Amino acid sequence: MIENHFTPVATRLAGLAGALLGWRPGEFWQSTPAELATIIDALTQRAPTTEPPSTADIKALMEMYPDE
Repeated sequence: MIENHFTPVATRLAGLAGALLGWRPGEFWQSTPAELATIIDALTQRAPTTEPPSTADIKALMEMYPDE
């Protein structure tokens, strides 16, 4: 089950990925949590403070908020 606080975080991450990396929505949603975490770690030069979303969480969000 997706926790209520996840949707705003995912929205913010999608916006940051678009603004900083030039990713379109499909590129963001097709990336893995590990890929995004690696890029964030490289940009911020620090370890993540929370676990990335699971594949199941991302799939559920994609179904809730399709880009098409």
